[in-house]
Amino acid sequence: MTSKLADNVVHFTRLLRGAGLRLGPASALDALAAASAVDVLHREEFYWALHSVLVRRPEDFDLFDQAFRLFWRDPFGIEAALAQMLPHVRMPAASMVSRRIAEAWHPPAPMGKAPPEKVEFDAALTFSADEVLRTRDFDQMSAEELERARRIVARMVVALRPVRTRRFAADPHGDRIDLARTVRESRKTFGDLAPLRFRSRVLLPPPVVVLCDISGSMGRYSEMLLHFVHALLSVRTRVHAFLFATRLTNVTRILRRRDVDEALARCGREVQDWAGGTRLRACLHDFNRVWSRRVLGQGAVVLLVTDGLDRDPEPGLAAEAGRLHRSCRRLIWLNPLLCWEGFQPRAQGVKALLPNVDEHRPVHNLESLEALGRALGAWGEGRPS
Repeated sequence: MTSKLADNVVHFTRLLRGAGLRLGPASALDALAAASAVDVLHREEFYWALHSVLVRRPEDFDLFDQAFRLFWRDPFGIEAALAQMLPHVRMPAASMVSRRIAEAWHPPAPMGKAPPEKVEFDAALTFSADEVLRTRDFDQMSAEELERARRIVARMVVALRPVRTRRFAADPHGDRIDLARTVRESRKTFGDLAPLRFRSRVLLPPPVVVLCDISGSMGRYSEMLLHFVHALLSVRTRVHAFLFATRLTNVTRILRRRDVDEALARCGREVQDWAGGTRLRACLHDFNRVWSRRVLGQGAVVLLVTDGLDRDPEPGLAAEAGRLHRSCRRLIWLNPLLCWEGFQPRAQGVKALLPNVDEHRPVHNLESLEALGRALGAWGEGRPS
């Protein structure tokens, strides 16, 4: 391998690390070894050789692809102005380069040339960093902003208002006489008068069931929602999490791990259909048939996280959504597409879901997650479960 190619491979590894991929010094050595094992003149072989050693999580697939196409087209930064423009210009999704890649793009100056002049932007009329972060779309966040957003999500405390169950517990200030306890207490006095014992209904936060779409169209949104679910699982016991794209997977036990990075990495290894198509009807059918009676008791609240873009050719999505709606206390649809002003329910999947949900909410930034947390805590007591 020539020295120039080796330098470029090392710099490409640094670019990926700057974009948020978990790579260390050993990763650059692995990349050099992989590049040495293939014919670098064949672009596809070179691409998959680097991919095999530098990509370790499903959410890094798109970042690697964008970085490879950008870097190996122009490794010495002829288009260095792209790094200044991309964070501020919102382009169509089909041609968008990740903000994380754009901000990590610091190409080295070629030998014999002066470093490019640093462009400074006047921030006098901009918002504070925290306010901008709260309203910025997850898909437009840089690597640093994503890390800050994850820390904020981890600190979110969702105070679910308790609901009345059918169970009773001893309560000296209860509104009902506990006849059984009163009779047992009277046996201690050999039938003489004994003080009355009282009881009241047990109040418990309702179970929360999260059905999260991890298909390719959801991308960064599903990753951030998993951080939200992990934070919810860390403070609540009756929370269940399921991931789906072409199949349904229960990841509740995986997400109960204390370390969020370890939990998400384990999800990436266990879930086989990450970033695939969406078979929404089939996955809801599997949930209704296998899991509904197990997890939807006691007034459960269901959070359905999906964009509604169903790829299942078979009809019946409306019937499965209706069955799910009747099985739970509330069915909340969290849709990242609601962030667009011109959103219209034109897709067949969207039309099938809308009549069968209690609420249709956006879930594309920290502000929408905070609003969801407030809504979960604001719902009043429901029917005894």
